[in-house]
Amino acid sequence: MQGSDFKTAVEWLVSVAPDPDACRWEWERNPLGVVLLPAGRLWDVLILPGELGQAALDVLTCLLDRPGPVLADFGDSRLGFFVPPGTASRWLGTGVRGAGRGTWIVVPYPGRDTGGAYWAVVPDGRGTLTDPVLLELAMHEAAARVAGQEGRKP
Repeated sequence: MQGSDFKTAVEWLVSVAPDPDACRWEWERNPLGVVLLPAGRLWDVLILPGELGQAALDVLTCLLDRPGPVLADFGDSRLGFFVPPGTASRWLGTGVRGAGRGTWIVVPYPGRDTGGAYWAVVPDGRGTLTDPVLLELAMHEAAARVAGQEGRKP
């Protein structure tokens, strides 16, 4: 991604902040390089356990040129897929948590290493999100792959 792409991603992300200028200011000055942003307005986040989330992301990248934004936490123990608003309240899935209206998520500055949460897939700034139907299909394929790998371990 180029610098102008990161700027577009930043503008898209801060558009959900109650005070976008304060959000930008905090991002620039916070030594961790993260801010809290509200989910449920432009996007919800479905949070998957790391192994399943990484396998689902691998499947999605085979199906799509570019999936929607994906956050990963330090150590890749969880991945958060940005999906359309309202998805989290309708999602039923074992081990999958949803962040929708009324929740806040830790969001790192696009393109900057924070030492904690990071972008596995940086927002494109145009509002591209992961289709929840495709994500569900990817999760089923990923779960089968993970189970197959566990079955082959000695």
